[in-house]
Amino acid sequence: MYGVSEELKEKVNELNMILNEKYRKLLDMNNDDLRDFIQQNIGEIVKVEKLSTEELDSFYNRGGIIGVDGSKNRLGGAYPHYVEIYQGLAKSSISSNEPVYIADFFTPLNTEEEDEIIKRNGKDTLDTSGNEEFIRNYKLSGIEVDVALESVKKYNPYAIMMDGSLIRYDIECFEKWVELRKECEKRGVILIGVIKDIKTSMVGTMLLEEGVLRDADYLYDREMLYGLLGYGEMIKIREDVAKKSKEGFASVFMRSSNTPNVIGMDIIDSQREYLDEMARLVFTLTPVNSRGVPLWLDIVDKEVKLSDKMMRSLLENYLDRDILEKFFISERDKRTL
Repeated sequence: MYGVSEELKEKVNELNMILNEKYRKLLDMNNDDLRDFIQQNIGEIVKVEKLSTEELDSFYNRGGIIGVDGSKNRLGGAYPHYVEIYQGLAKSSISSNEPVYIADFFTPLNTEEEDEIIKRNGKDTLDTSGNEEFIRNYKLSGIEVDVALESVKKYNPYAIMMDGSLIRYDIECFEKWVELRKECEKRGVILIGVIKDIKTSMVGTMLLEEGVLRDADYLYDREMLYGLLGYGEMIKIREDVAKKSKEGFASVFMRSSNTPNVIGMDIIDSQREYLDEMARLVFTLTPVNSRGVPLWLDIVDKEVKLSDKMMRSLLENYLDRDILEKFFISERDKRTL
């Protein structure tokens, strides 16, 4: 290997040894034993069946499916000399040629609107620099909820599929989230979130609490469930185990493709009766040889994406040159202009 020092190779080997030692019990655990433990302590493992053509036709006739995703990109340097652009997209499976887009931006160089956001959400200080992450999360989550709400009113779909966990919106843009939730409940629109990269640690925490594992930490469900479920299997997480249930959600883990990774799905608790049906929908819309994400969400993800090239072109065309260079372009970046 050219360009790699011996010291760097040794450090990578050291990391391998550390992780092997730290997670040896997990790596050695028998899959059958782990599945039994999950069934007893986390939730039932069940097989998911794909929807029939007739059932899919029924969804279409009742308004189809809306896919929702958001994207962000950033240009500039350290605080406060940067601008971040946000774009949200809601796309109907019936009226795909009439997508709903909403965009927004944030820069610490202009904080009047952001101060109002901080005040409305009960933050302790109006110092925007101290709430930078909160503002950025609010902006992205907010436009995703906004496009979802507009698409619900415009298309009255059978179901709306958000890219990511629903609890994120509850945390990051509560007022907007409550409006979307109420509108969906009023209209009977089923609202779900599909989580590509799960970050929970339910299984590992339970293993530690039950004394099955004693000396390992940071046991996330992503690695605990890797390769454990068969294609088309899901874990229906019990209410007393899932922290999300306290926030008003029901959840499952599912292996929706040949990829050994597991995805998550949640639904608002008032629509819990549709949990199995929505799991079947996600499973049906996910190509067997994909990364486990429903095809419609993948399409929305690609269309909403703000690439570096698009970001640069957008700002070069719509910002005055002296504004762009004075506030958002570093000396190093100017060499590429």
